[in-house]
Amino acid sequence: MNADYAITAEGLVKRFGDRRVVDGVDLTVPTGSIYGVLGPNGAGKTTTLRMLLGIIEPDEGHRTLLGTDHPRDASDWVGYLPEERGLYPSMKAKEAIAFMGALRGLDWRTGRARAADLMETIGLGHAADEKIRKLSKGMAQLVQLLGSVVHRPRLLVLDEPFSGLDPVNQEKLEALILAERDRGATVLFSTHIMAHAERVCDRLAIIAGGKRRFEGTVDDARATLPSRVHYRARRDEGVAAALPADAVRHGDDWRFPLPAEGIEPLLAQLIERGHGIAALSIERPGLHEAFVNIVGRAAAGETAA
Repeated sequence: MNADYAITAEGLVKRFGDRRVVDGVDLTVPTGSIYGVLGPNGAGKTTTLRMLLGIIEPDEGHRTLLGTDHPRDASDWVGYLPEERGLYPSMKAKEAIAFMGALRGLDWRTGRARAADLMETIGLGHAADEKIRKLSKGMAQLVQLLGSVVHRPRLLVLDEPFSGLDPVNQEKLEALILAERDRGATVLFSTHIMAHAERVCDRLAIIAGGKRRFEGTVDDARATLPSRVHYRARRDEGVAAALPADAVRHGDDWRFPLPAEGIEPLLAQLIERGHGIAALSIERPGLHEAFVNIVGRAAAGETAA
C-alpha cells in the first residue's frame, strides 16, 4: 500500500462495443487532496470513476483504491455521489441521510444525529423533517450529497456534483468539499465546469476523447499558455518598434505574450526610449483557456467556463 495516494490507475481501458470510451487513462490521486477530473460531456469521466470504484471492471489496466486492488473491499470507507441522482421520495431528509450512512455501516442513531448537524451546517436545518418529495431539486441534491459524507469517508467521489445547482447551492457545495478535505478526506470529483475546479482543486486531470491529456496543478495547466501583457505608453509615437513583433494594438493599449525573459528588460527599454508607462497589467490565462489549448477547441466545445 502506498499511503501517499488514495487512488492510482495505470492504462485503464473500457470498451462498449467497438468504441473505446476510456483509452489508456493513468491517474494518481494524492491522499488528502481535492482532485478534479475535467472534460467535456462524453469524455469518459463517469466511466473512469466507475472503474476506479469497482462498479464496472476495466477491460485493460490496473487500479488501486485506498490500498486495495479490489475497490469494493473498501466501499465502507468511500462516499459516492453518482451522476444519476435518486432518493426515496417518502423519506424525511434526515432519515434519507441516515439511511445512506447505514448502507456504509453507520448505526441509525449516530446517522440521524450527524444528519441533523450536517443539515444545520449547510443551511438546511429547517428541512430536516421534510419529505424528499417536498424539497426543491437543488435541496434534494444537497441531501444526497450529505448522505455520501455522513459516515465520514476517507474518500469522497462526486460525479458532476455541481450539475443542476443554483449559484448559492454551488457555493455551499464548494464549502463542503473544502471542509471534507480539511477533515482529512480525499475528494475526487468530475466536472465540465472549469470555474469550480479552478477554485478548489489541488490537482486535476483533463480527459478528452477517452484519453488523459494533462495531469498536474491548476498553475501547471495555466503554464501551458503564456501570460499576456497589456501595456499603454505615455508617448505612443514609434512605440511599436520597441515592442515584441507579435504585439497587437487594441485601442490605446498594446497586447502581447509575456516575453520568456520576463517583463523587466522590455520595460527598461521602453523607459530608456522615452515611451514611459501609462498603464501596465499582466494577465494570466484562466483554466478554461488552458483547457482549450490542451484538448483543442473542437473537443472543448461543450465545456463551460
